Amino acid sequence: MEAMGKEVFSMGKRTSAARAAFGYTIPVLAGYVCLGAAYGLLMQAKGLGWGWTLAISLFTYAGSLQFVMIGLLTSAFEPVYAFLLALMVNARHLFYGISMLGRFQGMGWKKWLLVFGLTDETFSIHCAAKEPAGVDRGWFMLCVSLLDHSYWMLGSLIGCLAGGLFAFDTTGIDFVMTALFVVICVEKALEMKNRVPMAIGAVCALAMLFLLGPSAFLAPALGLTAVLLTVMDIRKGVRA
Repeated sequence: MEAMGKEVFSMGKRTSAARAAFGYTIPVLAGYVCLGAAYGLLMQAKGLGWGWTLAISLFTYAGSLQFVMIGLLTSAFEPVYAFLLALMVNARHLFYGISMLGRFQGMGWKKWLLVFGLTDETFSIHCAAKEPAGVDRGWFMLCVSLLDHSYWMLGSLIGCLAGGLFAFDTTGIDFVMTALFVVICVEKALEMKNRVPMAIGAVCALAMLFLLGPSAFLAPALGLTAVLLTVMDIRKGVRA
């Protein structure tokens, strides 16, 4: 009876955490299903079916990198370039991941899933949302991560299956991530007072594009931008 009571209590904790987390993740549901569907459509258009789509969304789970990976999977394999590109595209995870180390302490096995599922949107919820009274913090944060991940997988599967069942003209759909980043960039440019980092990124991208061409400029441009911004921050710290 005691063991059964503990099990019921544990299930109640998980259920209440999932209910609380769902309310915070509804905006992510809308965004991930739409973007995931675009990713699934692209995968189907490139001849990569639902098995590949689900596997990559499950084990990679990095939206922008997954769009980039489509080109990597359908072209000649260059391991060094693929590694550097993946590192640079997702380098931002290093910085906001470090800020979560304190909050993930004492989570036990949940910590590993929380680290793996730390996307931009999930990080925002972890920073802004607080678990309701009586809800376990570890289970609440884990449910946020798992729900967001499930939304992305659902959108990817919907897009892939729809692309296989219906005839879609996918011309230009691979521009979806570029368009998304342009919109984000414009919004940030309007908000920021200091636009020097943005200018550095633009100059590095154009310089590498001119020197290396469109097929090989991205990783070096991101790397050069990261180095210059790091040097700039170090010099600010020395002056301070």
